[in-house]
Amino acid sequence: MHDIKNIRNNPEDFDQQLKKRMINPLSFKILEIDTKRRKKIETIETLKSSLNILSKNFGINKSSGKSLDIKRFKDEIKNKKKLISELETEIQKIELDLKTILDNIPNACSFEVPLGKNEQDNVEIYKWGVIEEKTFTPRQHFEVPAAIGLDFKSAAKISGSRFSILQGGIATLHRAISQFMIDKHITDHNLKEVSIPVLVKEEMMYGTGQLPKFSSESYKTSDGWWLIPTAEVPLTNLIANSIISSDELPMRLCAVSQCFRSEAGSAGKDTKGMLRQHQFEKVEMVTFSLPDKSNDEHLRMTNCAESILKELKLPFRKVELCSGDLGFSAKKTFDLEVWLPGQKKYREISSISNCGDFQSRRMNARFKNSSGSKPIFLHTLNGSGLAVGRCLIAIIENYQTDDGKIKIPNCLSKYLSGAKYLNQNGYLI
Repeated sequence: MHDIKNIRNNPEDFDQQLKKRMINPLSFKILEIDTKRRKKIETIETLKSSLNILSKNFGINKSSGKSLDIKRFKDEIKNKKKLISELETEIQKIELDLKTILDNIPNACSFEVPLGKNEQDNVEIYKWGVIEEKTFTPRQHFEVPAAIGLDFKSAAKISGSRFSILQGGIATLHRAISQFMIDKHITDHNLKEVSIPVLVKEEMMYGTGQLPKFSSESYKTSDGWWLIPTAEVPLTNLIANSIISSDELPMRLCAVSQCFRSEAGSAGKDTKGMLRQHQFEKVEMVTFSLPDKSNDEHLRMTNCAESILKELKLPFRKVELCSGDLGFSAKKTFDLEVWLPGQKKYREISSISNCGDFQSRRMNARFKNSSGSKPIFLHTLNGSGLAVGRCLIAIIENYQTDDGKIKIPNCLSKYLSGAKYLNQNGYLI
């Protein structure tokens, strides 16, 4: 949510930020509505003041024994109250119009975010790891014999397209990946694990920026709950409508959960395999930060995600998103893209964003430096740490052998009773 005071004070800067986002100027329209609202509020205040004076004069005249035209007094009071009521109704409509516009405007970009139109203009920061030159043609994850437990046929029968069922060793490997990730975040990164619900209220989706603009990309139940597209939603809303002490910041959380996305607009994209699913598992990180520390926390969170890929020895690259590819709530984002030899390309496995005070304004989440100080909107950050299914895909494709097995990364072996391979029949050995 944007601060209307900032738009009033810096309309040109606001429009410049929108331009970076490929959005036409809106400050004139916003301020026109805001001015109309403020004028009506001033009129109400004047009417209320005159109403108070009228009531006071009525009381003075009555107590002094002066003759009164009671009907005139009552009619005048009634007319003023009617005008106030009508103006309040008009103001409510104007405020709704203003809120509707502001609710659909994305966050302002950080100053250093590169200018660009789409993902083609994103900036590669660096690459990590060695892409192994295999002696055979690498297969895609769903073609590797050891991944026989990837059951798309049964999933389609039960749920339809873009769902998957994992059976046998591949299911155990998938579970081991999420366990490894969450353990590392707790033990090495000092994140606090939280177990969260996957159904949330509508205002929770609004608070993190999924609503109203992206309602078609999530699932809503018939009784008004929403299935979470990411654990970011319940984690971030833990402090909605709260004022916490600055001593509690930074607050660093993580959760592993099922996530649900309609994948609206992705028809024809990644239809094979489990790269783009309606339901998937993800480890999410969320941090609440002091405003002047959020850039440091952004780098820290990115390093947490990178360390997972490094320990798994999966080649990846770090990319900074340009202004045209930035997410709705983000002011700055780093993407981590893992190498998939079967596709011969890098694919996103984590997106880590600093949202500044954009979400906290929508959620009304603030902090105080002391008991007597004024509450200040804190900064929120979120990032995948990592997408479990995509990590499984990356392991299958990078650790496949020429005879169709999948080698188990050393860091996962202890979660799999010391297994070294997933064999061609889908068994851990």
